[in-house]
Amino acid sequence: MEHLNEFFGYPVPQFLQNIIIAVSSCALGAILTIIIRKVFKFFARYWATFEIQSIIKHLNGPVGLFIPLLFLNISLSLMVMNESIMAQLSRITEISLTIIFALVLIRIIKVLEDYFYHKYDLNKEDNLKERKIRTQLQFIRKFVVSLIILVTVSIILLSFESMRKIGTGLLTGVGIGGIIIGFAAQKSLGNLLAGFQIAFTQPIRIDDVLIVEGEWGRVEEITLTYVVVNIWDQRRLILPITYFIEKPFQNWTRVSAQLLGTVFLYLDYTIPIPPLRDELTRLLTDHPLWDKRVNVVQLTDNKANTVEVRFLMSARNSSQAFDLRCYVREEMIAFIRANYPDSLPKTRLEYNSNSYQGAEDAVLQKK
Repeated sequence: MEHLNEFFGYPVPQFLQNIIIAVSSCALGAILTIIIRKVFKFFARYWATFEIQSIIKHLNGPVGLFIPLLFLNISLSLMVMNESIMAQLSRITEISLTIIFALVLIRIIKVLEDYFYHKYDLNKEDNLKERKIRTQLQFIRKFVVSLIILVTVSIILLSFESMRKIGTGLLTGVGIGGIIIGFAAQKSLGNLLAGFQIAFTQPIRIDDVLIVEGEWGRVEEITLTYVVVNIWDQRRLILPITYFIEKPFQNWTRVSAQLLGTVFLYLDYTIPIPPLRDELTRLLTDHPLWDKRVNVVQLTDNKANTVEVRFLMSARNSSQAFDLRCYVREEMIAFIRANYPDSLPKTRLEYNSNSYQGAEDAVLQKK
């Protein structure tokens, strides 16, 4: 420090020495940050992996603040100033370091999430394993991030003496306080526990197809307290996470995405069934949405004026099953209209010529 006391033979004020030390430490940290960035960009250029791109994307900003601030905090021990000012500066830098370090941890979690999302891609035909892992990862990430934020806020508050005294006083009544908090947060704790249960028992997963509250949709997001279902017409249905523990719902992709589709047609009793079987086989064979598992035509019921004919087909997932059903319904109606128009639903009336003639004669006699 003695070489800073004089500059070209002139004494250097103490506050100026402190500024020089602070600027030098920050500059040294910035240089180190630039070197680290250059190294990662070099690797990204010649070893272009997804992981390096994700690290650069998420950690570039926080690390660029953390390293200079860390060097500044270390350099405080080299400065000479009033003890109260030193304590205030030290507290400010420590709080800033704590916040930025928490941000770095959150971004590291985001990098890990990107890695697993890249490894377990949902854009596959059979993505059951990927949906299981993503559901658990999403819940764990949100829980860990919430925990990091909670711990960071606690550390910051405990750095103040007044908060420490309040904390000591609260500890004496922790028993009663725990009971009160337990009653007050009963619903929130229930949601949190339900979230854990859903994440690991997995009655629902990300991208699962559900029928819930009479709506068809896919699970878009699972948070600590609620679930977002993306309905087929792009509306969002928001449900508390406890709903999926307490109430029944349909999960069409619980074990497999494969699904059976049905088309019901109500036709006249004169309809021949074998030609319908042949036509369905022809339609399905030529269509890419059919997965070649199920192809059935059955007469499943009869009404007073019509019979119920069920066309059963299979598809790889619910979306393809819906499109395939619409295609089969349209083509079968066209086939019946073109080949068996008399077998379309009709209402029968019986005409008796003798009865009509007797009624006509009775009218003429009255005249």
